[in-house]
Amino acid sequence: MVKIAIDAMGGDFGPKPIIEGMLKALKKEKFIPILVGKKEEILPLLPSSYRDKISIVEADDVISMEDAATDAIKRKESTIYKAIELVKNGEADGVVSAGHSGATMTLATLRLGRLKGVLRPALVTLMPTKENRRSVLLDVGANVDSKPEHLAQFAVMGGCYAEDMLKIKEPKIGLLANGEEDSKGNEVTKSAFKLLKDYPGFIGNVEGGDIFNGSCDVITCDGFVGNLVLKSSEGVASTVSYLIKDYIKRSPIAITGALLMRKVFKLLKKEIDYAEVGGAPLIGIKGCVIVSHGKSNPKAIKNAIFQAIRYVDTGVNEHIVQRLELLPKEN
Repeated sequence: MVKIAIDAMGGDFGPKPIIEGMLKALKKEKFIPILVGKKEEILPLLPSSYRDKISIVEADDVISMEDAATDAIKRKESTIYKAIELVKNGEADGVVSAGHSGATMTLATLRLGRLKGVLRPALVTLMPTKENRRSVLLDVGANVDSKPEHLAQFAVMGGCYAEDMLKIKEPKIGLLANGEEDSKGNEVTKSAFKLLKDYPGFIGNVEGGDIFNGSCDVITCDGFVGNLVLKSSEGVASTVSYLIKDYIKRSPIAITGALLMRKVFKLLKKEIDYAEVGGAPLIGIKGCVIVSHGKSNPKAIKNAIFQAIRYVDTGVNEHIVQRLELLPKEN
């Protein structure tokens, strides 16, 4: 049975939503949770019927959002350090944390190490599309500066994730650029294009609109660009939602229409809600680490745990190691 180490103290709202999310997950899936955090705060949140079924690893130190990511290396008594060590020592298969994302990624990379052949890990997120399925976007923040060979590997890893986790046969893989023509892009993306041109499923350059129109399953970019895309998308979704609500308040006719469209709005909200996905996997490392939003509610934690279980069960990592062999080496 899959064992998941859960950073119980890392989120913005303390252990309560994390414990609730873990309990919701336990009602739906069979797995072994290992909570890492302050025992005196965790135990009161656990129903008595669960206390003998859940392991707790004591950890008093919590890395805050104000702390530098590199501090995590020295703070061996922190919740996220101990959670990562559980995977390193084979006591857990994966980690879920809504804590300091930089600290989580730093520890995962340095303590767990990279998969064979992987130059840099990447952070993956899923974006809604009009084809009623999600596209894979990476990297969204693990690497601010990337070389062509890094981008090429991100494309391969994203393709494996789409195949194994989303069950997309022969995913279409694109390279994010400022135009679809082969000549578009900067020097890094042009060189990455050459490395990927013969890779199965690679369709060439894609533009920002292709993230959402369903024409491409995997969109590849560096972490600087990917993070801007992600934050901009979240901002647009929030603004559109606000404008719709504001218009409804101002127009009696719109109120009537809104009542009819309530189901549509509900479905739209579900598509853009980060809690539906739960978290972003750091792909390319040994083991499984899911980085959740600091503001994660119980639903988000539940889905992050589900994602960790599937990640372990599907064998994405083994797939990545095999597929990287298909890439040519940069001269």
